[in-house]
Amino acid sequence: MCRLLCVRSKTGFEMRPHLDAFAAIAESCQDFQGHGWGCAWLDADRWRLHHDVRPIWDDDHTRFGRTTLLLAHARSAFRDEGIAVENNMPFFDGERIFIFNGELRGVRLRETGRIGAEKVFNFIKRFDRGDLLAALRRAVPILERRTRYVRAINLLLATRNTVHLASRFNENPGYFQMQTRRADGLDIICSEPYPGETGWRSIENGTIETW
Repeated sequence: MCRLLCVRSKTGFEMRPHLDAFAAIAESCQDFQGHGWGCAWLDADRWRLHHDVRPIWDDDHTRFGRTTLLLAHARSAFRDEGIAVENNMPFFDGERIFIFNGELRGVRLRETGRIGAEKVFNFIKRFDRGDLLAALRRAVPILERRTRYVRAINLLLATRNTVHLASRFNENPGYFQMQTRRADGLDIICSEPYPGETGWRSIENGTIETW
């Protein structure tokens, strides 16, 4: 399954070191994470996006400068299907940024979208009445009830001002449990701790919160 990253800081930070660490995680992962990647970041209060069908470890991270909020996604396509740059996250609807990692087996969901993750994004948006956290807390339990088996649901949903997290898994916490670190003015959420770094803590299974 895919790998996720979110970094934020009130004072701003250089993106390259975080993308380099994320690329190392993706390249050494137990599952192949090379079906393309993407990232979204704030630039003067405006979202900018980058998508590439190459693996993240083959891309040039020197092009990325400073930001106060970064979300990145390395893709492991389900059954190696739909490998096209337009299927790479983050997804963006003009307001909200969405990234997803997980696997849902036997989903009974009538929703639009090219791939399953986009259908999940569109389903959650149905419940948004101006409060994304409330939308997540309504949508995720319904999604679970309409799924025969949930291996994992890990997602990040962001606006320019807020980041919302949902994390649920039923197996393999060493792989699916999200990790977080807060130090030196930086808040980080990642699928795994950065290589060689300490001070990370596991995000509790079942978490749905504003981060």
